[in-house]
Amino acid sequence: MNLLAKTFQGLEDLLAQELQEIGAWNIKPLKRAVSFDANKEILYKSNLCLRTALRILQPITNFRARNEKELYNQVYNYKWSNLLKQNQTFAIDAVTFSKTFTHSQYVALKTKDAIVDHFKNIDGSRPNVDTISPDLLINVHITNDKVTLSLDSSGYSLHKRGYRQGDHRAPINEVLAAGMVLLSQWDKKQPLIDPMCGSGTILMEAAMIAANIPPNINRKKFGFERWNNFDADLWTKIKDEANSKIVQPSVKISGSDINAKAVDIARQSALDFKLKQFITITQEDFLQKEPEWKKGLIIMNPPYGERLKPHDTINFYKEIGNQLKRNFAGFDAWIISSNFDALKNIGLKPSKKITLFNGSLECKFERFSLYEGSNK
Repeated sequence: MNLLAKTFQGLEDLLAQELQEIGAWNIKPLKRAVSFDANKEILYKSNLCLRTALRILQPITNFRARNEKELYNQVYNYKWSNLLKQNQTFAIDAVTFSKTFTHSQYVALKTKDAIVDHFKNIDGSRPNVDTISPDLLINVHITNDKVTLSLDSSGYSLHKRGYRQGDHRAPINEVLAAGMVLLSQWDKKQPLIDPMCGSGTILMEAAMIAANIPPNINRKKFGFERWNNFDADLWTKIKDEANSKIVQPSVKISGSDINAKAVDIARQSALDFKLKQFITITQEDFLQKEPEWKKGLIIMNPPYGERLKPHDTINFYKEIGNQLKRNFAGFDAWIISSNFDALKNIGLKPSKKITLFNGSLECKFERFSLYEGSNK
């Protein structure tokens, strides 16, 4: 079967590499997605094991629709009884990039009406809509007049690992955080530090990578588990194999933040997800921090400017650069920010630049290699 793994722009090649590692084939990176071929085992593994995937979709049909009537008729004529029974529930998730279909909610409504009418005209009965926990989640993607209908095998976004407890301002998405750790080419041997850890997302993703813990091992339910062709024995086998490969990492993972509430949230997340033994989290101001080790890897997501005045942001980034130069010689520091002017004021020449997106914000993820004395 052909599948589509959705991701953030900038992470497509990483996702393609992950898919190759779990055995997928005919892998083709696209924009914010990767197309691949798989069997049922790879479908299950892709939901359980991929760190940089947001959703795994199985396209079932595509067609052209120039107006809402053509959309309705094409959806209505599909053989939904092969996938859905009258006593089951379904929901529609729509995404549109079209001058004709400008409102995704309206597209979802028309798709829902067509499916309901399809069943009602067979014997008068119909499946119900359940937006919380449907038996079948149907994805509608429209680009101009091209429509693709897919089954969402994930159920809800794969970034929801289950460890984020509490609410903290401006958290970084789990998939993006995992991608940043992988892009840093961390060897899982040298210490990893996030000195502005917030609610601890980067730390949690790093700990799971070091321990070889599948990112969605604690998820209670995936969409494919409600499908009519679900293979429970195969799914149990895959989970057991994944659990058997979890290791006890010896690497040091450390985080700190000046905000006491953020530190409490990060600690609770690590405790609830049984990662506390791998992560040390303290309340500390990075600008006053001294390293515990002579070398290591720093990954940080400092404020972009939404919570700081422009002048304060520039000065803050200057202080970050001064602190790195003064106390962290021997480290590699990766910094992500959407404030490009502030990044320039780090005062260090980046050895690598990668464009990523944190939600709708275009960001630069830059590496600064810190040397004792002159680089020369």
